[in-house]
Amino acid sequence: MTSRFRFSTFMLWAGLIFIYAPMLILVIFSFNASRLVTVWGGWSVKWYQGLLHNDQLMSAVFRSLEIATYTAISSVILGTLAAFVLTRVPRFKGRTLFGGLVTAPLVMPEVITGLSLLLLFVAMAQVIGWPQERGVPTIWIAHTTFCAAYVAVVVSARLRELDLSIEEAAMDLGARPWKVFLLITIPMIAPSLAAGGMMSFALSLDDLVLASFVAGPGSTTLPMEVFSQVRLGVKPEINAIASLILLVVSVFTFFVWFFSRRAEERRRRAIQQAVEEAAVANSSQPDPRRAKPEVVSA
Repeated sequence: MTSRFRFSTFMLWAGLIFIYAPMLILVIFSFNASRLVTVWGGWSVKWYQGLLHNDQLMSAVFRSLEIATYTAISSVILGTLAAFVLTRVPRFKGRTLFGGLVTAPLVMPEVITGLSLLLLFVAMAQVIGWPQERGVPTIWIAHTTFCAAYVAVVVSARLRELDLSIEEAAMDLGARPWKVFLLITIPMIAPSLAAGGMMSFALSLDDLVLASFVAGPGSTTLPMEVFSQVRLGVKPEINAIASLILLVVSVFTFFVWFFSRRAEERRRRAIQQAVEEAAVANSSQPDPRRAKPEVVSA
């Protein structure tokens, strides 16, 4: 038993070191005063200061953040609607085809998806004249097509676990379906919506293959910019911007965990208080089995 515990602990720490050690090394070398990554020249923050003057890299960062925000919003909307259809509409013509189309981007190689979208945009430009040139809108559409599948899977799993009696009770009381969906279903699946939105944001911010196919002049994203510079050698500015992204993601994840934990604690306290109030109310009521029979006078 002891040896098994030690082996599992060793594997846990080995996995954590394997994952987070490269990130720690990246953060440390972002403070390297030397321009050569392999040579340590002392501690310095000049590369963080240099980011303010690197217009090309900073424009790619803001462009990626913009596209990732648009992608997260549109993916959550489309993925939620697709999941609702797959879980709440059990029978309709083409349901199997629709489910396959929704989940196809999960198993299809990104190279095939990117090439298909590129040919689609070229054909659309020849037929209807849009898009005249590829840029932020085409990258946004490509990322939404890819990320909506992940949101649909996450939200579908949550919708299958919901108790339909709550929605049915609301409709029995006169609520319309759209009102039930907005006021009852959406709050109950809010954690899955948040998870799908964050996943879509991360996938869009990290994507390189799709953006390389559907991007045009002046629409270079951060992964494309980093990849083009890394081929000539890793620059300290890249370590600095990567460290800032790690910092932002870590802080955001911490706040999400903190507020989720507080909300869960409030929910548990509310449930416990409701149970205690119900127990007190039941104990204060007289037991009808112990009630004395009334004496009827003649």
